[in-house]
Amino acid sequence: MNTRIIIVALACCAIAACKPTAKTAKVGEKPAAKTEKVAAKKPAAVENFDSFYDRFHTDSLFQISRVKFPIEGFCVSSDTIAKWSTKNWLMIRTRIYDVDKTQYKVSYNKTDKTFTERVWIENAGLVTECRFELIGGKWWLVYLQDENN
Repeated sequence: MNTRIIIVALACCAIAACKPTAKTAKVGEKPAAKTEKVAAKKPAAVENFDSFYDRFHTDSLFQISRVKFPIEGFCVSSDTIAKWSTKNWLMIRTRIYDVDKTQYKVSYNKTDKTFTERVWIENAGLVTECRFELIGGKWWLVYLQDENN
């Protein structure tokens, strides 16, 4: 029994000799609340439309990578109607702002999530319409109707 008392006394002395650290509470104090660092979710960066639009019209590899195939719309000529694919894709080089407005009629509309443009010649059977959409923070061409009758 005496051995048991000595062991308990030694254990108490050992505990009393320990210095509290930042992680341990002093006698009579409540333990500090654990603070976990939670990674704040950053909102997904939204691609700048003007930068996208300029690159789309100058970089053919970038352009084909940003067409949402299978794309809506058709390539219509006087004798054929074809669905767009990577095999029949022709690079779009002219920005709507650069179209010759003395020869063509032009309209476009931009919102936070879409950009629609239309170029045509009145009563001539020539119409091109494109629609870009913001999907997952990036701009994509999702619709192209090209009519040349």
